[in-house]
Amino acid sequence: MSSDRKREVAIIGAALDLGQGRRGVDMGPSAMRYAGLEERLTTLGYQVRDHGNVETAVPEATALRDQRARFLPEIKETCARIAAKVVEESSGGAIPLVLGGDHSVALGTLGGLASAHGPGGVLWIDAHPDINTPDTSPSGNVHGMPLAAALGLAGPEFESDAWPLPAVDPRRVALLGIRQLDEGERRLLRDAGVRAFSMSEIDRIGVERATREALDLVAGPGFVHLSLDLDALDPEIAPGVGTPVRGGLTYREAHLALELIAESQLVGSLEVVEVNPILDRENTTATTAVELVASALGKTII
Repeated sequence: MSSDRKREVAIIGAALDLGQGRRGVDMGPSAMRYAGLEERLTTLGYQVRDHGNVETAVPEATALRDQRARFLPEIKETCARIAAKVVEESSGGAIPLVLGGDHSVALGTLGGLASAHGPGGVLWIDAHPDINTPDTSPSGNVHGMPLAAALGLAGPEFESDAWPLPAVDPRRVALLGIRQLDEGERRLLRDAGVRAFSMSEIDRIGVERATREALDLVAGPGFVHLSLDLDALDPEIAPGVGTPVRGGLTYREAHLALELIAESQLVGSLEVVEVNPILDRENTTATTAVELVASALGKTII
């Protein structure tokens, strides 16, 4: 982050769980706040403003209209509220920090950034590429579609007056920690030309080189955003996620990646998603999320 915008962080909660099939991720923002997020950022010298949570629908009171993209109209309504907050805060020079909720909230974050600054780049740290479309998704869960939507690949159902599409440039998207893909996602990744650093590649070249190469890719005009799904980490470290996949980033690998991101001063916004306290152990995953946010915003060991 550039020095003139470093001192202010705007927290935007998005307690959305309509994008996936396991309940509990709507409590993620509260869990991260309970884990001391604001206090940690304050000790780093930031002024923190917490907007609370944007309004969201709940599955029990919502009719399912399309199995191909479950609860998409309601998700778009929530994402429009997120986008408006992101536009307001990003345009004012603050660092928007969106707390999910499931990863479908990224449509609102990226849409808001594109509304304010034009198309940009995104570093997507996740076990999954989330580049399914309603036609390729085996489940119809929208949390597996936000990157495809932001790239303008998911179809007209994802269009909105609240954001332009595409919101990101495919040449400026880097996926880090990928290790589980659907067949349709493999094809879309290849066709879109998106760079994916799988865990196998990270094993071979190391997380430092992978992160530096990813940062080189996402740099450029408009905006650079960090989207962090806690299932990028190994489930032994982050058990409280809805779609755990063994063989993820270690605790130190994740921190090193985020320390390098902070060192680059490229990233001007971030979101942390898929913390599910129901599946967690003693709020371990939320606490880890807070520690990783601190690393991304400049915390160092020495």
